[in-house]
Amino acid sequence: MTPQESIGASMAQVSAVVREAAARALAPDPSMTVSEWADKNRVLTSRSSPEPGPWRTSRTPYLKEVMNALSPSNRAEMVVLMSGSQVGKTECGNNWLGYSIDMAPGPMMAVQPSVEMAKRNSKQRIAPLIEDCPALRAKVRDSRSRDSGNTVLAKEFPGGILVMTGANSAKGLRSTPVRYLFLDEVDGFKEDVEEEGEPCDLAIARTTNFARRKIFITSTPVLQGRSRIEKFFQSGTQEHFYVPCPHCEFMQELKPDNFVYAKGNPESAHFVCEACDGVIVNHQKNWMLPRGQWRAHNPGAKVRSFYLPSYYSPVGWLSWAKIAEKHEASEEDSTKRQVFWNTILGLPWADQGEVPDDARLYERREEYPIGMLPEGALVLTAGADVQARRIEIEVVAHGRNDETWSIDYRVFEGDTNQPDIYKQVARLMDADFPTFYGAPARISKLAIDTGYNTLAVYDFVRDMSAQRVMGVKGQQHSASFLGVPTIVEVGPMGRRVKHGARVWPINVSIAKEQLYRRLRLAVPDYSRGEKWPAGFCHFPQYSKEYFEQLCGEQLVTRIERGYRRFAWEKRRDRNEALDCRVYAMAAAASLRLETWPAEKWDETQNLLTRIRAVEPPSATKAEVVRQPVPQFKAFPMKTDFTED
Repeated sequence: MTPQESIGASMAQVSAVVREAAARALAPDPSMTVSEWADKNRVLTSRSSPEPGPWRTSRTPYLKEVMNALSPSNRAEMVVLMSGSQVGKTECGNNWLGYSIDMAPGPMMAVQPSVEMAKRNSKQRIAPLIEDCPALRAKVRDSRSRDSGNTVLAKEFPGGILVMTGANSAKGLRSTPVRYLFLDEVDGFKEDVEEEGEPCDLAIARTTNFARRKIFITSTPVLQGRSRIEKFFQSGTQEHFYVPCPHCEFMQELKPDNFVYAKGNPESAHFVCEACDGVIVNHQKNWMLPRGQWRAHNPGAKVRSFYLPSYYSPVGWLSWAKIAEKHEASEEDSTKRQVFWNTILGLPWADQGEVPDDARLYERREEYPIGMLPEGALVLTAGADVQARRIEIEVVAHGRNDETWSIDYRVFEGDTNQPDIYKQVARLMDADFPTFYGAPARISKLAIDTGYNTLAVYDFVRDMSAQRVMGVKGQQHSASFLGVPTIVEVGPMGRRVKHGARVWPINVSIAKEQLYRRLRLAVPDYSRGEKWPAGFCHFPQYSKEYFEQLCGEQLVTRIERGYRRFAWEKRRDRNEALDCRVYAMAAAASLRLETWPAEKWDETQNLLTRIRAVEPPSATKAEVVRQPVPQFKAFPMKTDFTED
């Protein structure tokens, strides 16, 4: 063969390789799902699992939908799983890695909280995943072979590579572009990695060049307010797993509210059906789990997010008796209590701390006029608490960085079973509030409690625009503050209402814990150049009664049906100010203000500066704009909480 012929043959070989790679890149994704691949190919051994043998998705049926969302045929780019322990979330991710190596190869990255944890995970989980699965063993060369491309933190295979690193290594996070990204136990990641930024952001930035990327994020949550997995979960579909009662087949979640056991006897642990009060015991999960289904509490979101507490752990793994034992051990120890919330309930722990000091809040009141939005305040929401003879409403302004200002507090007197009082509320929705920026602002969203004189409140909610008024109903346990609304279609005497009212469930416990944490924030020291902390709450010159009501509850432990639960308890008779603030927070959550980018806040501010005043409105002008509020004689103070 002449040199020219040799060169031509070499070029032909290179062209063939290029064509093969291009064809692989352009080929349609395989139709097989991740769960189908795992059932067909995954093998568990005693090195990596307490149940060696072929993988069976039927053992953990709740993982099927999660795995299938990671399949190339599913449109979701990001999948989030917030859960307790011993439900199989890490093995779910490992199944996806194995599937990708075998069926849809490409560059991959798996991130653990630290490099050392990444090495340990590689040896204890990834190595057995490859070595014990014939389909993968044939594609990833033996690490003992010379130039195998198989090291502890890197596994090469035809068409791609799996890189493993820690969230504490900036170099590892920005090492290479990847199509597939697995972020495991993200609540254990450092806040800032080597002064280069937030590790999740750095890792996700590695995927931006791939049109068909997949990102899987899992974790047991740790601290509320700082939990990454909680924020990822809330940005998605917020899917919960519902299972049928073995007695009446009513579909329901397994919630702490319905988990019961006799004190000192964890073996008596069981669930009580929400519909028929039937006793559900641990072994009945074998029947319930295969019949379960995921239901989205935030449908329409692009991110698929799932929440799963450890109550769903299969029979033979973590039993309800063991969960009851862990709960009882945590009763007197706040550290163990946090572990229980994180690893069993799969919920972020809120620092219970002390009730905010109402006297300190009163002392740090500010001088901005009541009824006017000061600088930084851009969006108005309101919360309404309905009593027998009055409706109390707080108007709250929101700004960047979760900062809030109480703008006004109104009390409308009248029979709340009659429509006249609701006309006053409707007029408040049309009221203009002066702003620092010039143009007036109106209340964007009102959340009104439906717990008292319910049917009258339903009528009001139906008559108002759903874009501006929402009915809410408080509850104690859920994975997120604001749930999915239900349409109430039954009126008096069981008659069907043509256009039902939408009622939003809200977790008042989460809201109160978050509010109290923010009320304990310290005023910044300007001499040191400090700024207002995120979530700071500003208040005008209200009376002491307002702050006493705002701090009028505390978190206590109660024993109900032999089960010790955390519950909010009144410290005084009146606490309407606290309820109104919680409902205003719900209205803000429905507007998703916490997700607004800087551009959205800038746009809102620009709208308010269309008619810029030469000077901010004076306190006198602001008082003139406010509608006078009649005094309620049962109050030992003015109803709008202004000082005499």
